Amino acid sequence: MAKEKKMVEAITSMEEDFAQWYTDVVKKAELIDYSHVKGCMVIKPAGYAIWENIQRELDRRFKEAGVQNVYMPMFIPESLLQKEKDHVEGFAPEVAWVTHGGANELQERMCVRPTSETLFCDFYARDIQSHRDLPRIYNQWCSVVRWEKETRPFLRSREFLWQEGHTAHATAEEAEARTIQMLNLYADFCEEVLAIPVIRGKKTEKEKFAGAESTYTIESMMHDGKALQSGTSHNFGDQFAKAFDIRYTDKDNTLKYVHQTSWGMSTRLIGGIIMVHGDNAGLVLPPRIAQVQVMIIPIAQHKEGVLEQARKLEKELSGEFRVKLDDSPKSPGFKFAEQEMRGIPVRIEIGPKDIQAGQAVLCRRDTREKVTVPFAQLAEKLRETLDTMQREMLERARAHRDSHTYEARTYEEFAETIETKPGFVKAMWCGDEACENKIKEELSATSRCMPFHQEHLSDVCVCCGRPAKAMVYWGKAY
Repeated sequence: MAKEKKMVEAITSMEEDFAQWYTDVVKKAELIDYSHVKGCMVIKPAGYAIWENIQRELDRRFKEAGVQNVYMPMFIPESLLQKEKDHVEGFAPEVAWVTHGGANELQERMCVRPTSETLFCDFYARDIQSHRDLPRIYNQWCSVVRWEKETRPFLRSREFLWQEGHTAHATAEEAEARTIQMLNLYADFCEEVLAIPVIRGKKTEKEKFAGAESTYTIESMMHDGKALQSGTSHNFGDQFAKAFDIRYTDKDNTLKYVHQTSWGMSTRLIGGIIMVHGDNAGLVLPPRIAQVQVMIIPIAQHKEGVLEQARKLEKELSGEFRVKLDDSPKSPGFKFAEQEMRGIPVRIEIGPKDIQAGQAVLCRRDTREKVTVPFAQLAEKLRETLDTMQREMLERARAHRDSHTYEARTYEEFAETIETKPGFVKAMWCGDEACENKIKEELSATSRCMPFHQEHLSDVCVCCGRPAKAMVYWGKAY
């Protein structure tokens, strides 16, 4: 028992130090390792498997939405990046530059892509000639580099994995429809697959993507009450098209600029999964995203027939579930602790007495509820348990978010809530960036989004008292 206890004690309690708890879970669950490349992480098999499942499910949904995958170069010439002024200014502090090829200095330095708008625009300017070439609905899976000053595994690193969609349309209406369509796709994915509830809304002018006409976002709340921007979708209008001269001949034989969108999700989603669902024993993975959904742990496996029955169950269940048998020589208690640490949704315990009775014990990772199930009903019970766990994890996360979402009508109430109650604060806003800046400077809180579902909390801005234009979710964020 000492080893099992030591394993759990290796995780700092989230109530004691949430940041350290997060780091401990990431390390002890073997999701990442640190690298000698400062600010970059090694994503280990357990972590990469989660990303593969995210990628697989998102890619399936993309293709159903008419998206095709492509791949762009990772280097961007400086002259190309400079074509869109607002865009380059927004990314300038984070750009990594390549100045030499081998021993020779480059005639023009190139950046390692922080994002690929300029590359897609350069391509579209040559690829799109006629209305018959539209729309272009492309996506690429790749890594990007942003020279962050402060890094944290999954949440913020200098190189990270993501997907970035880039589309071109004939009309502003088509571009706006695609922008909202992809945001809703992201929101549905987070809730249905990751069991993470999200707020759908629009970013303010101050918080929108550099170079975009408008940015839409899904915001989720972590267990410590901080917000995590979990996915964004941008409508570029024709601003990039004018900068890169992306025009097409319309049906009336006139030249027109295309309208573009861009949208993306990244490996920071893995950080979100950890911080929404994890507990003091480690990871808690939603069944639909878990690499292993069911871990079979034999009890007294040295006794005759135990391993044979465990392997039989593994074979029978593997056609429908992602199943693994832990037949290592470790003690059952250590295996239980390890299974919990890694967040595997369900474990099956099977020993000599269980075999004699023709049954096994099922234990849920999230609630630790145990039930005894006859072998003949095991698949049906597993199906029911995994579906119930997926649904209840979303319900618990939503209940946590809602119970940590507050309203404020005066600046005094707003400030007190921000400083004493971790979570979201809903408050009215006049639309003036000066109020956003004041709130950020004085309270270290930012506007998360103007939700699509607007509420009228009062007639005046919570900050300045002038007439309000929108209700905004405010909070501290990762």
